[in-house]
Amino acid sequence: METLITSGVEVQVETIFQPEHSNLLKSEFFFAYHITLYNHNNFTIQLLRRKWRITDSFFDARIVEGDGVVGRQPVLYPGDSFQYVSGCNLLSAIGKMEGIYIFDNKQERKEFEVKIPAFTLVAPVILN
Repeated sequence: METLITSGVEVQVETIFQPEHSNLLKSEFFFAYHITLYNHNNFTIQLLRRKWRITDSFFDARIVEGDGVVGRQPVLYPGDSFQYVSGCNLLSAIGKMEGIYIFDNKQERKEFEVKIPAFTLVAPVILN
């Protein structure tokens, strides 16, 4: 598990290789990632947008960005947490993801960035 706290928001990431959605013979590797966000601030925040950089072992990088996560823009009150699961496909058995979330400080009506810790995606088949 990777964890990082930025501007009072903790981001925890766990990854899971999904063999049932992968095809090793066609170099199609699918990973799920489980993210938990914790608001350690004393004010309410809302996740507005996200921007990911996804890199495979061929060093092909792609940027994925958009509003919210999994179709939601959750509001987190002080002490709240929010969890979601999403996924990523790669053309190699190893890759990396990192990025940022853009949150709104509801008290000051001001946007701020929260870093998503870099994490590695590894298909267990290459570990043998």
